[in-house]
Amino acid sequence: MNKPRVLIATSRYYEHITLELEAGAGEALTEAEAVVETIEVPGALELPGVITMAADSAKYDGFIALGCVIRGETSHYDYVCGESARGLMWLTVDRRLAIGNGILTVENEEQALARADRKRKNKGRDAAEACLAMIKLRRKFVR
Repeated sequence: MNKPRVLIATSRYYEHITLELEAGAGEALTEAEAVVETIEVPGALELPGVITMAADSAKYDGFIALGCVIRGETSHYDYVCGESARGLMWLTVDRRLAIGNGILTVENEEQALARADRKRKNKGRDAAEACLAMIKLRRKFVR
């Protein structure tokens, strides 16, 4: 079987957190011998858009969206979390894309650090493993 070609799209808004997510995802993708490319976007809301653009290129078998949204004092958090998740889900269902969603949606920085940390929850790895599993299933069903 061909090596999976994966694009990691990362929001750098909380760079110290997203760099750790990227490292966790990268370890899983290296173990899977995936061909990996990365791209950065300003925030979580831009992740579905850049994945859509990249999907149109037909260069990738799967995508990983990485980012972090920490609750603030306004309702902006709810919109960013909901709309970024909705956008990724729409791409998964409507476009049948293999996507690992690694956008952390947390109450505070402590929660984000625990989820990103490769020695604790390692959500970057989880997103990569989800993407790889979906690529495998997509190859089975979509020809």
